[in-house]
Amino acid sequence: MNNTSVSNRALAHTWIGLAAIVLASSGLFSGCSEVVNNPHPLGSEATNTLFVPFTKRSPKHLDPTSSYSNDETPYTYQVYEPPYAYHYLKRPYELIGRSAQSVVAPKYLDKAGQVLPDDAPGEQIAETVFELKIKPGIQFAPHPAFAKDAQGAYVYHQLKREDIVGKYQITDFKETGTRELVADDFVYSIRRLATTRIKSPSFAIMSEYIFGLREYGEKIVQLDKKLRTGLAPTNRDLPFLDFRALPFEGAQALDKYTLKIRVIGKYPQFKYWLAMTFFAPIPWEAEKFYAQPGMVEKNLTLNYWPVGTGPFMMTEFTENRRHVLQRNPNFRGEPYPCEGSPGDKELGYLADCGKMIPFVDQVVFDIEKEAVPLQAKFMQGYYDSPAIERLDYGTGYIVAMGDDKNKEKEFKEKGIRLPTTVEANNWYLAFNWLDPVVGKGKTPEETERNRKLRQALAIAIDWEEHIAIFERGQGMPAHGPLPPSLFGHRTDGPAAFNPVVYNKGADGKPVRKPIEEAKKLLAEAGYPDGRDAKTGQPLVLNFDYQNAAAGAKAVLDWYTKQFAKIGVQLEIRATDYNRFQDKMNKGTIQIFFWGWLADYPDAENFLFMLYGPNSKALTNGNGENGANYSSPEFDKLFERMKFLEDGPEKQQVIDQMIEITQRDAVWSFGYFPTSAAAYHQWISNGKPTQIIRNHIGYLRLDPKLRAEKIAEWNKPVWWPMPVLLLLLAIAVLPAWAAWRRREQETAARTLAKLEPQA
Repeated sequence: MNNTSVSNRALAHTWIGLAAIVLASSGLFSGCSEVVNNPHPLGSEATNTLFVPFTKRSPKHLDPTSSYSNDETPYTYQVYEPPYAYHYLKRPYELIGRSAQSVVAPKYLDKAGQVLPDDAPGEQIAETVFELKIKPGIQFAPHPAFAKDAQGAYVYHQLKREDIVGKYQITDFKETGTRELVADDFVYSIRRLATTRIKSPSFAIMSEYIFGLREYGEKIVQLDKKLRTGLAPTNRDLPFLDFRALPFEGAQALDKYTLKIRVIGKYPQFKYWLAMTFFAPIPWEAEKFYAQPGMVEKNLTLNYWPVGTGPFMMTEFTENRRHVLQRNPNFRGEPYPCEGSPGDKELGYLADCGKMIPFVDQVVFDIEKEAVPLQAKFMQGYYDSPAIERLDYGTGYIVAMGDDKNKEKEFKEKGIRLPTTVEANNWYLAFNWLDPVVGKGKTPEETERNRKLRQALAIAIDWEEHIAIFERGQGMPAHGPLPPSLFGHRTDGPAAFNPVVYNKGADGKPVRKPIEEAKKLLAEAGYPDGRDAKTGQPLVLNFDYQNAAAGAKAVLDWYTKQFAKIGVQLEIRATDYNRFQDKMNKGTIQIFFWGWLADYPDAENFLFMLYGPNSKALTNGNGENGANYSSPEFDKLFERMKFLEDGPEKQQVIDQMIEITQRDAVWSFGYFPTSAAAYHQWISNGKPTQIIRNHIGYLRLDPKLRAEKIAEWNKPVWWPMPVLLLLLAIAVLPAWAAWRRREQETAARTLAKLEPQA
């Protein structure tokens, strides 16, 4: 290789190095975070787009018939409109009409079909009839399933496999259409609960209540079997299963806008089901469209591309990467509420009174698998909320602020909003009613003895201390099984004061009874100083704790300490969740810790966990009464309460039921955890809730403020410029000098060769 080639190569390497320096420095000059950390295109922060992450995987079921997972609700409840919804601001929660004009009063019939008065005893009611008036003029979002040609024929209902080559997103179909929502769309969705093609979590319970649904399901099984004749079990291209083909009496369209639903007996809680997406309208055209050859293979199904009438529609679905909801151009708009709960006005929740929702034009969901980058991007302003469907991030931030003054300063300087609430959720320690020591007992004497033991333990277990230590103050001690935000929980009633465990202080607030009273009850139970009065043996109780990993040692030591206050020894029996469930189903547990999150905001959804016939052990694990509690007095009141509508009579019954559970101390009632949302200062109306799922439409965004704050918080770093220029000079000048020297030497040699020889 000649010298010129060597020098050129050296120079090339120099320029490559210089390019690397320039590229590296460009990140500093423009702000590294803007180049590396921002998951969105530059300039998008100034658009009316809500940016939020998702952390695990893409939603698996967006088909409303099968969707029931928390991570699916940010999509399904924005796209679909069930008949009912919850008032966005009012607590206790209040049902309102969504696609239905209003919440209707049900009509009650006896066995002969005669109308009964509203206050008829539940036992006399053979059938409850709901006649819902659907809002006229509601239009489905644009979708190819509705597209028609000039002759009125559907454009995409007779597709062959080759017709969908190159089509992977619903937006790849150029033609779209729409039509008006009618009562028959709800009839179709209710019939579809009986589908054999997917699993509906609601079918089992709805088949017990909706007239004829179980029998209709049996007919659907036979129809689907007939349609599959000759097809391989693995064949994914299944013929269209048309739920209009078979008659069904449980749901009918009386006219274009009137939906009739027949419910067996009296089931007041059915109205809450009408706010779930199981009852969202499904157009048959969408089912027909997605049932064509090749669609399933390309994920062109309702599970990926829902079809609804809500404020948003799915326009991008990149699995495990990105999802986009855009404003439905056919959405009619709904006014933001003008009234709410006490204090809402002061918190700014009524500022948008009467304005039409949704406020944002687009919602972008990006995958963030790691917690640290997610938090960093939220703090930089690239995400408007760290979790739009969960309320644990905000609680975590509140705890972090309490632990770290620097974090507290940063959160306050950035104006991050962490609104809190105590939701329909509880954690409790329970005693197995079937156990001879802490349970009911076989004789009246044993019953009284065991009750006093449980009461003593309930006083000893200091939940205020637990909340302060392990929940970092984010919770409130429970006085009964019923949490706030639900009808039946009154601040001046038994739900807010347990006289067995607390006294009233001078200020009227509850004060936990002194430990001496617990020791006195323990002695009356036959265990003075924690020993059996007859045998002298220490009282040892078994506490089954699920998932007791190394990190649980502190909390388990705390439980041991609580029992030791009155001389009782606690034996910890750590177990995995499967084994724990097995023990619960068999009723072999003595003491356990568990929790419950409401499916719907009704007292029945918590009190049924103490209803005798719901005993987990006596129903082979099918009941939710894990304590296997059985009280004829409580059960009788529950059977009466479950038929009552919210009102004074129901309140009185609930009060009596709570007082019974307090007296029997079947649970040490534990605590109601505090939940907190997390939003940047440019997001308004972020009232925290775990019950209301269509909340995104109520959020208002200030893009201008967001863009300003992102620019302020992620300023370019300019100080390395002089250093980089110096490095540039150090790198360039020697290389340039060496190149010049070699060039001159080469030129000299060339001239020497050209000179004539003497």
